[in-house]
Amino acid sequence: MSQKPYYETMYILRPDIPEEEVETHVSKYRDLVTEAGAEVLDTQMRGKRRLAYTISGHKEGIYVQLTHNGDGQQVATLERAMRLSEDVIRYLTVKQEGPLPAPRTGPVPAATTEAAALETVEA
Repeated sequence: MSQKPYYETMYILRPDIPEEEVETHVSKYRDLVTEAGAEVLDTQMRGKRRLAYTISGHKEGIYVQLTHNGDGQQVATLERAMRLSEDVIRYLTVKQEGPLPAPRTGPVPAATTEAAALETVEA
């Protein structure tokens, strides 16, 4: 029996926008998903982080993760709104299968991941 798919949209806002405006964007995108007939499962503010490379002249960005489920139609609506916004400098939506994972409290140690990969290859 397959689980209902869910979607994770990670988007990066310009680092120079005020905190109240960040909340406005978060609410706007949550509402867009809901209006498109989907359900918002979670929204996580990841905070301001340094970008791996300069995007639109910015070296930092405010990361937000939006987890939602639905028939997939909400993704086009959401991404169109983000594409038209001058405050969103990057976005990406990924379709996930299965149940929503529990939030992680810390980073996954790289050594554990590499060791598991090596064991798989050697077996």
